[in-house]
Amino acid sequence: MTQSKTLGELKQTDYSPCSIQEELARNLRARIKSGTPTFEGLLGYEHTVIPDVERAILSGHSMNLLGLRGQAKTRLARQMTQLLDEWIPVVEGSEINDDPLAPISKHAKELIAQHGDKTPITWLHRDDRFFEKLATPDVTVADLIGDVDPIKASNLKLSYSDEGAIHFGMIPRAHRCIFVLNELPDLQARIQVALFSILQEKEIQIRGFKLRLPIETQFVFTANPEDYTNRGSIVTPLKDRIGSQILTHYPNSTAIAKSITIQEAKISPALAEAIYIPELARDLLEQIGFEARKSEYVDAKSGVSARMSITAFENLISTAERRLLITGEEKTSIRMADFLGVIAAINGKVELVYEGEQEGAEQIAIHLINQAVKTLFPSYFPEIKKLEKQDEDGPYDRLLRWFYGDNELFLEDGLAEDVYKDTLDAVPNLNTLVATHQPKSTAEDKYFLMEFLLWGLEANKRLNKYRTLEGFQFKDGLGNLLAGL
Repeated sequence: MTQSKTLGELKQTDYSPCSIQEELARNLRARIKSGTPTFEGLLGYEHTVIPDVERAILSGHSMNLLGLRGQAKTRLARQMTQLLDEWIPVVEGSEINDDPLAPISKHAKELIAQHGDKTPITWLHRDDRFFEKLATPDVTVADLIGDVDPIKASNLKLSYSDEGAIHFGMIPRAHRCIFVLNELPDLQARIQVALFSILQEKEIQIRGFKLRLPIETQFVFTANPEDYTNRGSIVTPLKDRIGSQILTHYPNSTAIAKSITIQEAKISPALAEAIYIPELARDLLEQIGFEARKSEYVDAKSGVSARMSITAFENLISTAERRLLITGEEKTSIRMADFLGVIAAINGKVELVYEGEQEGAEQIAIHLINQAVKTLFPSYFPEIKKLEKQDEDGPYDRLLRWFYGDNELFLEDGLAEDVYKDTLDAVPNLNTLVATHQPKSTAEDKYFLMEFLLWGLEANKRLNKYRTLEGFQFKDGLGNLLAGL
């Protein structure tokens, strides 16, 4: 079919015009029947968002993807191009992708009337049938719908009310395409009103005159609930004309969150081989995001983007890589101290409430890391709250006694691998606790678990942890206090 170069050759094929909604629905039905996934890489949406999108496409609806930032709304919209036909015919020279068998513009109709079956056609690939616009305060009706072009009208000696004098905006040029308008509530209300006629009556209004132009565009809007109160809103009549409103969400489990981070993080194969990442480190990184979303210091209405975990993971790897460059070693493993490197990624991804601003962004980031440690600690070691009995020793008492008096542990950030391990091994009972409660842990995981245990005791207020310029110092603050009395 794509070998056809003229309208006459196209008529000899089995091609027949159809709307983009019918095209999307037809290809979606074929995918569902064959068991082919509709969308790739949208983890965690298999039983929630994707079925809603599929229902909207089968219904021929425009849709509004409503959700907080970092919930893959735009990515979902971009993948819809994979449901389009690979190639479609277009009248050559058409500004709005006229179908040769169903032209709608004056230019295409006159060209076909003049040349008949010899009208030249071109073919448009589905990757070129995606238009995207971010709603910003400077967006105008002319940008989206179009406007009269006075120079064009003058050169062609046309009246301003003549269709030929119009310079088409993005939406008419997205005829037979997918058009995504991001952050819809940010669009000024008067501009939103301009979309009414296109969505419902299939006509455009420019400079006071109406033009019947049956534009077939698949509209996908995205919106953030936060914008409804902070910056703008979707006007009710426009909301009424959008066929389906679909709610997106963050990952509902650590396993899904880890899969998303692994999929999206940009880590070179060489680094992946040189730096060992304990599974607990991956869990801890994702737990930071879960802690942020429920923290009293973080604005829940703003949300915490999935991009936070992705960039934090990249920073975590970079922290270990920097240590390799300093020590000159070839391999290393992620350490608890490396999590200080993710603070820069956290700071830019969370919106703090007043109390959080008072504490300071860096302190809140450290607090979130400690909360993640505290949450995961009972999954690996006995819960401390259940061990407060006066007549018997708990599993941590022998370890804690070592920190009484002048005993302390100092872990520098840039320690070579063997020195780091020897330093941890020198703490009595630390290795024994890990071997007892995590007997299946590998040799690579053991030292991370040892350090994690110390952070967990500090998070549960059994040890004191101090940050210096060079590293972390662990000691029993209460024991030192009593010793000085």
